[in-house]
Amino acid sequence: MNKIKKSFFDVVNNRQNTGSVKYDFIPNRNKDVIPMWVADMDFKSPVAVENALKKVASHNIYGYSYIDNEYISLLQNWYARRMDWKIKKEEILCVPSVMFGISAAIRALTKEKDSVLISQPVYYPFMDIVKDNNRKLVVSPLVFNGKRYEFDFKDFENKIKQNRVKMYILCSPHNPVSRVWTKQELLSVAKICIKHNVIIVSDEIHSDFVYENYKHYPICTLSKKIAENTITAIAPTKTFNLAGLQAAHLVIQNKNIREKVVKAVNATGFHVLTKPAIQAVKAVYKDGEKWFDTLLKYLQQNRDILIKSFAGTKVSVQDMEGTYLAWLNCKQLNLSCESIERLFLKKAGVWLHKGSTFGVGGEGYMRLNLACPQKVLIKAIKQIKQVI
Repeated sequence: MNKIKKSFFDVVNNRQNTGSVKYDFIPNRNKDVIPMWVADMDFKSPVAVENALKKVASHNIYGYSYIDNEYISLLQNWYARRMDWKIKKEEILCVPSVMFGISAAIRALTKEKDSVLISQPVYYPFMDIVKDNNRKLVVSPLVFNGKRYEFDFKDFENKIKQNRVKMYILCSPHNPVSRVWTKQELLSVAKICIKHNVIIVSDEIHSDFVYENYKHYPICTLSKKIAENTITAIAPTKTFNLAGLQAAHLVIQNKNIREKVVKAVNATGFHVLTKPAIQAVKAVYKDGEKWFDTLLKYLQQNRDILIKSFAGTKVSVQDMEGTYLAWLNCKQLNLSCESIERLFLKKAGVWLHKGSTFGVGGEGYMRLNLACPQKVLIKAIKQIKQVI
């Protein structure tokens, strides 16, 4: 697709009865409810993906595939061009998903009962994956300064010392509070972690979704010392709406760490990405850039509509620096997260993700996925405003 018009993203695509978690997860639910909870987009992927998958299907032989040099080169070029990040071929480890990769890193680099630190409110599978691997979960909550969320570096370092933390899972950009961390914030995180021998695992799956006046810094690019202490998880799946195809990458510069993680991945029996996933990734990194650049502008308009629409109401929208996930402050409603969720679902007909799921600091908040056609977003906003 050489030219992408914004009207492409205005199309309302019917996703019901397609096996979609977002739309079909709850059986017999009201089909008129607008689902804005889970983090996938309601837009069709670039046409290049459809063409690539049609080519795979028309061949109709689905034997073992492999990652070729073109695949690696396209991935390297994307990050070099957009983030000035030079990734070497040997540093790349392909995995089916970011969470699969993080889980492998936990098993490879920590022992059972070791402490792993996270900063809540944060993507809730971080909490689950630490506990399910029989590690001790340690939380250093983010603090809200009245405008945006920040690290409490004193608490951050104290938690590391008190619990002998071995690993920190960073979310950058941050889901759900939409922060794009500054270079100085990331340097401070890295300094503390290196000082106390804490390995950083940085989930940067949302790194392409950064709005005007903000800049994403892959933490491993800030210094050689930081790179040697960091595993970075990246994927095209959020960027191009490919989550169901399962493709992600770990970038690990430290050879010793990389060998341990490779061994942990191999121990799971994982072999290689599927042929459809490989061809889809190649298609988007080759021909998807104009599609994404237009999408990002569209999402920024959606962000601005959302913030303006709730101004002066009992619901306020946290400033969004990145991602397509809005963090709604609903504390003035004086209701629990469960009650707010029911109110919006039953009365407003909008399905949001309750903030308490994301841990400490999430009570009284709701997460809203605004990656949808603007007419759908405007309808959802109107219905929410009618009940608040």
